[in-house]
Amino acid sequence: MKHPKNIFLIGPMGAGKSAVGRQLARMLHLTFLDSDEEIENRTGVDISFIFEKEGEEGFRKREAKVIEDLSNMDGVVLATGGGAVGDAQNRSNLGARGYVVYLKTSVDQQMQRTARRNIRPLLENRDRREVLDALMTEREPLYLEIADLTLDTDGRKVNVVASEILDAIT
Repeated sequence: MKHPKNIFLIGPMGAGKSAVGRQLARMLHLTFLDSDEEIENRTGVDISFIFEKEGEEGFRKREAKVIEDLSNMDGVVLATGGGAVGDAQNRSNLGARGYVVYLKTSVDQQMQRTARRNIRPLLENRDRREVLDALMTEREPLYLEIADLTLDTDGRKVNVVASEILDAIT
């Protein structure tokens, strides 16, 4: 495959999108962007605060604007939030503007990876496994709908996953 101008990483929380994205951007000499970080930069507050004040609906509106803007850029590796695929326009933008990689991970792996930091608003004060199972059931068909490539990240090193993406696009 010819080297795409943009690579968009999708998948559930804890799949490694940001870590793999940073590594892949270094390897390709592209700019790394993270949609959640961009939302925080634009608002000056963290995602949890936005959820608290505006709810998930307010956050998703902000997320859609950021994905619209960032996916229009050239030469980027973009890590999206796990729920970004829930919006049809986000799916359309990502699918039309770049090479979409679904970083797949199991709920067990998500449980391990999200246990370290309590910055996941959708998991706060709830049964984490139950929420992660429900989100996977809801979102996986959407990830698969727009993915050009699907890679499992369970128990795998960041540089190995990034190298597999590089191999797929070159």
